[in-house]
Amino acid sequence: PFFLFRSISEITSCVNMRNVTSSDAGRTCRSETRASAEVQDILTRITGLDLKVFRPIKQELKPPTYKLMTDAQLKEATQSAREQAQRLLKMPPVLLERKPINDVLSEDKILEGMDTARYVFTDITFNIPHRERFIVIREPTGTLRKASWEERDRILQVYFPKEGRRLTAPPVFKEENLKMVFGQDRHEDVLDRCQVQFEPDSSEYIRDLEKMGKYDLLRSTRHIGGLVWYLVNARRVDGLIIDMLQKDLWQDAVSLVGLFKVHPHSETAQEASNQQASGLDLLNIYAKRESQRAGYVVLALQAYEQTSAESSV
Repeated sequence: PFFLFRSISEITSCVNMRNVTSSDAGRTCRSETRASAEVQDILTRITGLDLKVFRPIKQELKPPTYKLMTDAQLKEATQSAREQAQRLLKMPPVLLERKPINDVLSEDKILEGMDTARYVFTDITFNIPHRERFIVIREPTGTLRKASWEERDRILQVYFPKEGRRLTAPPVFKEENLKMVFGQDRHEDVLDRCQVQFEPDSSEYIRDLEKMGKYDLLRSTRHIGGLVWYLVNARRVDGLIIDMLQKDLWQDAVSLVGLFKVHPHSETAQEASNQQASGLDLLNIYAKRESQRAGYVVLALQAYEQTSAESSV
């Protein structure tokens, strides 16, 4: 109905836009590029890549194909397989949880009670990033507000369908069903489905990421890097460090603690910087200064050092 908006300017005048100059953006990008590249390199190393290990998947059975290759052809085929594996292991983004949208644009009491339904107004112009797309809702009370994230996700799925995504989350994401699926060690399946259904900064995606505890099931998959980054930001890496030491992945454990530079004011980051610590010394600093399960981490370190000493004899 025509009375829902007096004019487009009524909407735009209610929106406060934050202007960022290109020079400001350039300085920010240049200051963060180096650190970002280093973090990506560490997460890629922790992800791991093993061309000899493939997870069983259901697919049509076909007879194997055998080829005779020269050394040069074998080297080329191996490199091609490695590049394909690296593409498959590309990490999905891990973002901070998005803040709720509670922006009221106007209160028009004159419209209160004129209808019982809410009206949604969406800018469906092509070539506009979805995050910048303007979506507002007129309530029966006359309130004009911005759509919440959940409403935006549903509306965008209507106008710009994403393959595999549903308007409502599948039943698998209900708490009781997740427990059953995790009990079957199908963590990777859940995250694959989660990546399609939810935005990476939605509360639902982050909630499911928090439940990942069986690290071996995600190692050498595209999800382990995102899990590591989340745990580092939340300062909850004790379990992963212990698991790495028990799996003889001490270099990955060192790299993991090295990521604590994202918390520059933490005791681990400051002492490591002062002492120029590396290797097992860095792990000992973490156990002493930061770990919430210091006893377990120290025991895992001692067991690793003992095993390494015995194997070197």
